[in-house]
Amino acid sequence: MKLILAFFRLVRSLNLVFIVLTQCLFQYCVVVPAFHQYNNEPIMNPQLFVLLVSASVFIAAAGYVINDYFDLNIDRVNKPKKLVVEKIIGRRFAILWHLGLSGAGIILSFYVGYKIGNPLIGLFNTGCVLLLWFYSTSFKKRLLIGNIIISLLTAWVVLVLYVVEIPHHPFRPIDKNLLLSVKRIFKLAVLYGGFAFIISLIREVIKDIEDMHGDARYGCRTMPILWGLNVSKVFIATWLIVLISVLAIIQLYVFPFQWYWLILYCVVLILLPLGYVFRQLFTASTPADFHHLSQVVKMVMATGIISMVFFRIYL
Repeated sequence: MKLILAFFRLVRSLNLVFIVLTQCLFQYCVVVPAFHQYNNEPIMNPQLFVLLVSASVFIAAAGYVINDYFDLNIDRVNKPKKLVVEKIIGRRFAILWHLGLSGAGIILSFYVGYKIGNPLIGLFNTGCVLLLWFYSTSFKKRLLIGNIIISLLTAWVVLVLYVVEIPHHPFRPIDKNLLLSVKRIFKLAVLYGGFAFIISLIREVIKDIEDMHGDARYGCRTMPILWGLNVSKVFIATWLIVLISVLAIIQLYVFPFQWYWLILYCVVLILLPLGYVFRQLFTASTPADFHHLSQVVKMVMATGIISMVFFRIYL
């Protein structure tokens, strides 16, 4: 039992649930309604969708395993009580789990791509596996590169569902209604993918500040180590201002459509918490302070994604 619980902790089971939730909400609150509105059907049937979600989960889980595998020394300093690799699960078994999960994710991705006639899915997800490997071995220790990679991969959780639906037969005429459906999906994929990228980038830099003491000890060159705490705070604050501004503009845009419940939801559960993070950012000084801010940002990630439900209601 202890080993099973340790494995779920290793693969960040709650984060995997969040990936499943994100893709299910986007598929059934955005993609499917967009097609049905113009009397079309998505390319992926429910069975293939389950396989694609499984591939996403396997690849993400493999990424968490390999990250902990290479982060062992740093984690001994930053979070000694949360160690799983070597303490509970041997390093050999960890690397085997990484290979197995990565392989399963790649195989499922190519299978889904084969069934829908779109090889990009398998190729892109293979690229995700490689990025996670190189992120764990070197990129995460470099200024901003690791942060950007994780943010792009977070956005890909949403964007992959758009890529699946792109008409991929360039020499065949595209039905007008199909094009309208795909355009609507594209707009919302960019909206939520952009949100996921920015909020993830903010959280990654906050986590770098939280972990800077252990990171510095083992040669990491993250922003707070190279540029200092104040510059890192300004960087985070700048992106918070960008995100809050864009979200506020979106609320003004949808106001004439009388989407009042969506506006109330976004103000209370997204904009106000982001404002709280902005306010607390400049007084935060201890790892505990930044851990708290990281958790608030994580909550905003969740409430932001859950807002997809309103598109099912209003569209």
